[in-house]
Amino acid sequence: MAADNHSTNSTKTDTQQTHYQPRGLSDRIAYRLVRFMRFFADVFFAGRYGHRAVILETVAAVPGMVGGAIQHLHALRRIKDDDGWIRTLLDEAENERMHLMTFIEVAKPNRFERFIIMVAQGIFFNLFFLLYLCSSKTAHRVVGYLEEEAVYSYTEYLEGIDRGEYENIPAPQIAIDYWNLSQDARLREVVVAVRADEADHRDTNHDFADQLSKQTD
Repeated sequence: MAADNHSTNSTKTDTQQTHYQPRGLSDRIAYRLVRFMRFFADVFFAGRYGHRAVILETVAAVPGMVGGAIQHLHALRRIKDDDGWIRTLLDEAENERMHLMTFIEVAKPNRFERFIIMVAQGIFFNLFFLLYLCSSKTAHRVVGYLEEEAVYSYTEYLEGIDRGEYENIPAPQIAIDYWNLSQDARLREVVVAVRADEADHRDTNHDFADQLSKQTD
């Protein structure tokens, strides 16, 4: 995602929450898998949105890199253009990594939580890699649903900040630099920018899944 897009996203306050209705077995499997992951997050990180964001972004940074690498190899093997998929996926991975770096500054996870991050990333990377090899359509649908949950979670986070449940601390400098925020920006502006990014990733991955579905019809 280009730098000028970050400055635009940071001003969005009306990111639309949308849901892609599952169509067929593949979509239902993807949706149920994400709902199970949501249940896990609710149990272990209920109300702790800073720490929840760290775990969420640890997982969210994986699909773009995995998809980009596999699409790169497919393009080489087939000797054909990738239609921009590789760059889009790698940009997504970098964007999610910056989300993680930002919320690490906000939540400051302890050693145990950092261990959980490492384990979650290792497990998800291998499972998602295998899923993408078996069905890239299902993999992109999983990401689309993950991003739907991300938009929902960050909306809840914003509402909590507005109610005073979570301190609206100064934005980390890494976030100010990345999204071109004002030097006096607060956490709320960071969450708005991150939520807008997640909405973009949601729509992109659902669109990729739709394109792959048409190719197999």
